[in-house]
Amino acid sequence: MTDDARVRTAEAVRRRPPSVAALRRVPLTISFVLAMLVVGAVTGTILTPAAQQPWYPQVATGLPALAEGRWWTILTSPFFVDSPLVYLTLLPLVAGGLGWSEWRFGSLRTAGLFAGGHLVGVLGAAGILVIVSQGGWPWAVRLSETYDVGPSGGALTTLVFAVATLPAPWRLRARLAIAVWVGISVLYLGQLYDLEHAVSAVAALVASGWLPAFRRPAGRPSQREWRLIGLAALVAIGVIQVLDLVVPYDGPLGSNAPTASFVDVAVDVIIIALIANGIRQGFRVAWIAAIVLGAYNVTTGVLGIALLPVLVDLGAVAAPTDLLGLLVAPALFWAAILVLLIAGRAAWRVRLRPARRRLAAEPLTRAQLIDRLRHFGGGTISWMATWNANDRVAAAGEGAVAYQAHAGVAIMLGDPIVPEAARADALADFERVTQQAGLIPCVFSASGAAAAARPAGWRSVIVAEDTIVDLPGLEFKGKAWGPVRTAMNRAGREGIEFRMVRLADEPWNVLAQVRAISEQWSGDKGLPEMRFTLGTVDEALDPETRVAIAVDGDGSLHGVTSWLPVHGASARTGGEPRIVGWTLDLMRRRDGGFGPVMEFLIAASAQHFSDRDYEFVSLSGAPLVRPRDAEAGPVDQVLEQIGGLIEPLYGFKSLHRFKQKFNPRHEPLHLLYRDEGDLPRIGIALTRAYLPDASLRDLVASATVGRSG
Repeated sequence: MTDDARVRTAEAVRRRPPSVAALRRVPLTISFVLAMLVVGAVTGTILTPAAQQPWYPQVATGLPALAEGRWWTILTSPFFVDSPLVYLTLLPLVAGGLGWSEWRFGSLRTAGLFAGGHLVGVLGAAGILVIVSQGGWPWAVRLSETYDVGPSGGALTTLVFAVATLPAPWRLRARLAIAVWVGISVLYLGQLYDLEHAVSAVAALVASGWLPAFRRPAGRPSQREWRLIGLAALVAIGVIQVLDLVVPYDGPLGSNAPTASFVDVAVDVIIIALIANGIRQGFRVAWIAAIVLGAYNVTTGVLGIALLPVLVDLGAVAAPTDLLGLLVAPALFWAAILVLLIAGRAAWRVRLRPARRRLAAEPLTRAQLIDRLRHFGGGTISWMATWNANDRVAAAGEGAVAYQAHAGVAIMLGDPIVPEAARADALADFERVTQQAGLIPCVFSASGAAAAARPAGWRSVIVAEDTIVDLPGLEFKGKAWGPVRTAMNRAGREGIEFRMVRLADEPWNVLAQVRAISEQWSGDKGLPEMRFTLGTVDEALDPETRVAIAVDGDGSLHGVTSWLPVHGASARTGGEPRIVGWTLDLMRRRDGGFGPVMEFLIAASAQHFSDRDYEFVSLSGAPLVRPRDAEAGPVDQVLEQIGGLIEPLYGFKSLHRFKQKFNPRHEPLHLLYRDEGDLPRIGIALTRAYLPDASLRDLVASATVGRSG
């Protein structure tokens, strides 16, 4: 093939719709689903049950087929279903399990997993029935005479192996869901295919945890995993008790007519519904309620079993087996839940009242945090940790972190203020103490170094892009600096003076003009001023902050910018900590004033800091603005939509484009979070952090304005 032909082929592949590319990766799945539909159409079983056909025993598996030597049924049974309605439930399992596995492992390996799972399920179930039916167990005897068709055992096996590739904690969640599903179905429904599912799923779960290619590091469950397991167990027992009440079954636990007490089940289910979310969040009161409920049910079960002989003698119950399964199974499940809750009791210590949920870490004053920031240094936004809206606690010994708590989320602002070697320990400590307090941890605007040190299993997504101008040798020469030179030259011609001041030391008329300009700017937005990583005039009054102002000959203020100190170790002073740079924060301009006032103030400020041997200025990161070449996943696409919604109100993207006039270098800033399940709550928390004074009406109005814009 010539180079031109290769280029044309590559271009054709790129122009191919994503759906076509996806289908090309799952030929086995497509072929199998089509084969099932063709077989159903040809045999008529797509409209009528296969079990009613005279040839059904010749294609179905089961102990009778194997005993009579019809081994080929292992190969024929996956292409049939016993009822047309089963297509509605089976095809999603086949397409999901088989397709996902093929996407991850390829067609050949997936075919092996499917065949192995189907074979293990069919033969394993048959072997179990051969053994247990010898004792005359009615359930086992009935199943030993039953036939079955369908590919669900193999499809379930491929699904289990695909689940093994998920990152934590989704892997645990999916495995729990599968285990609960097959456990309840085999114990309570007890059909032959339920037993085959259980055998296939258990074998796949064991194999996927044992094979080196799928093995993951194991250890004692974290607090979050304990809470998750507790929630799954409560949901499972609730489902089981509802089955006892409303679903007749004839499974391993015996026949159920059903006879469970409506009041007893209703009380349990209502209490479970009330405490389930508390168990997930680690509330102590929910744990106590679950312990009491479990103890009550175990005691009731034990007493019921003890009274069975008396009830039989009185004629209230015909035989012990009529109630034995109904009493034993819930009692055993509740006993297992009690063991679980007691073993993981340290995970449920969160106080119910929000005011009492404090992090188990030493609180710090603002002065203490500033001392540690000066000693250890920080990032370009670390000075924002000193603002009054933040809570501050010690981290990794002598270090510190700042955070805000909103909507059940603890948002760490920027990197932890610690030695570089202790960064990972500080993030791990923050995860631990926030989870103990029942809060969801995350880190907003973390540097690349902090993202690399995040706790195991955490995710990272770019949420902003810091723009940094290096000051050594700064000269506004060349074509790239043309707009900046034009602004500075025009300021000189129009008599606009640059001054770098401490705003708190300025006379009242200057401060009054600053406040008036800021209030005019925020009033035009229709929302309160944004906070969190965006300061206001109050933060600009900090004596440690420098404020650049542009004043004309009449004393009128045309614009103002504030600059936050960046502490770090300077190579120029032999690694001694000092202020190494400044970060742009507040930007306000007067309506109708000097046009390019922002270009003038930023350029003049950079020159001012360069003359005083500082190393850089950061023009700060625009929230929700990502690098153009960054790969966009589902999370990034959601953040893009949120950014597009508020862009007409605050102009983050246009502000980011404006900063490119100063030819900065770019460094990504990250959001660090545990997993995608936390993102909805984190989104609400960030909204509250940026707009703490906005009402629901304000937010609805902003969304309307964003859409119309």
